[in-house]
Amino acid sequence: MNKSLITNVVATGLVATGLLLEPPFKEAVLNTGLFALAGGVTNWLAIHMLFEKVPGLYGSGVISARFNDFKAGIEQLVMDQFFSKDNVDRFMAEMVADNAKRRLDFTDVIEHTDLEPAYHSLVTTIMESSFGSMLSMFGGQSALEPLKQPFIDKMKVSLNDMAHSDSFQASVKDKLSSVSVFDDIHQQIEHIVQSRLNELTPQMVKQIIQTMIRQHLGWLVVWGGVFGGLIGLATSFIPL
Repeated sequence: MNKSLITNVVATGLVATGLLLEPPFKEAVLNTGLFALAGGVTNWLAIHMLFEKVPGLYGSGVISARFNDFKAGIEQLVMDQFFSKDNVDRFMAEMVADNAKRRLDFTDVIEHTDLEPAYHSLVTTIMESSFGSMLSMFGGQSALEPLKQPFIDKMKVSLNDMAHSDSFQASVKDKLSSVSVFDDIHQQIEHIVQSRLNELTPQMVKQIIQTMIRQHLGWLVVWGGVFGGLIGLATSFIPL
């Protein structure tokens, strides 16, 4: 089951139990449930707002709203590391050697590509959004650290799928074989990458990032419920 759902169901159960109990346990259980439910629901809403636009709530839908920033970051990453001059020269040598009959193999390049800048760009975007202030309550950027390796691994899979697709291979070979001046090759490849990225929509980018990190952000709801419950329990023993 979904971690967020379990947390909120448990908190709701504590609230219901607290309403049914008699003193002296009634107040402690009820406060624990209410505070846990408040923490869990609030964090769940914050995560939902990260991906979805909620009418009337300023700052929601930051992933879709910053779509152009994500796309520009991906383009810079691909052109600076994936299609650097050294890599392009190697691809050309491979094409000449194989007479353009064999598929271009980008596996090694992708595997050794440093995707940490893309991850840090994503974290910076999240922290600069309205979600960042709430995330600061749970450790700030360090709370997102468990997302780093899953994000990098899935980005490599996505790049690998794109680079070895029939359409991308055909486009690269067609552009490379249509020019005779090496200085023009990089511009041709940049045009291919831009064309492919232009096919992305805000919804597609949102789904890609959502698939990568949403399951891990569920722990924010869990800890929101846990800390909220502990605070609620503590308030039960504070004399008014």
